[in-house]
Amino acid sequence: MNNMPFILLIEDDKAIVNFMNTVLCANQYRVLHAKTGREAIALISSHCPDVILLDLGLPDIDGVDIIRTVRQWTQVPIIVVSARSREQEKVDALDAGADDYVTKPFGTAELLARIRIALRHTNQGPGQDSPSGKFQNGDLTIDYDIRRVTVDGNDVHLTHIEYKIVTLIARHLGKVLTYDYIIRNVWGSRPTVDNQILRVNMANIRRKLEKNPAEPHYIITETGIGYRMIDLSIE
Repeated sequence: MNNMPFILLIEDDKAIVNFMNTVLCANQYRVLHAKTGREAIALISSHCPDVILLDLGLPDIDGVDIIRTVRQWTQVPIIVVSARSREQEKVDALDAGADDYVTKPFGTAELLARIRIALRHTNQGPGQDSPSGKFQNGDLTIDYDIRRVTVDGNDVHLTHIEYKIVTLIARHLGKVLTYDYIIRNVWGSRPTVDNQILRVNMANIRRKLEKNPAEPHYIITETGIGYRMIDLSIE
């Protein structure tokens, strides 16, 4: 029983709480509930959950402020589950430190898949800045030691920048990375680099990786937000 992953659900809508609690418990998760931001911050500190499911519209503290506060002292995965669907609101939450964003209404299968991805990343542990060994996702393989990328056994010839983009997104498999996050981590703080330059590089990457670049299989666009590499092991 104690080995079951522990989820903190931060939500003030009683009907949603009851529904999500039923779904999570049926899938072998332990659930603790907080209905305000202050209660949530106290529970995160005292109970150390494995994953946080956070609604942004709480009665006392805005969810984005909660994310910023929590990120001062823990990297516990935070999945925002919110009715806020505007692109900028999603970007703000992700830039504040959220790991993922699910818009209400949502499918339970999708939410459970996002939770599994978050737990998998937690179990992988630190050391992602200098990856080594091999990464496998479907037919896509990255051999970090020799900087080789293949799809279905065939070499993919990427430029230095394209390789940095692909490996960055691969190291955050299943997570949405905002445009700004990718630009900062690939180019640094260069004021001349903007989203359009990133899009051009992504178009080149898809032309090399994908059978049909118009319908990407590996890296999808989260419109107005950034990019996500699909975790093909859960499909």
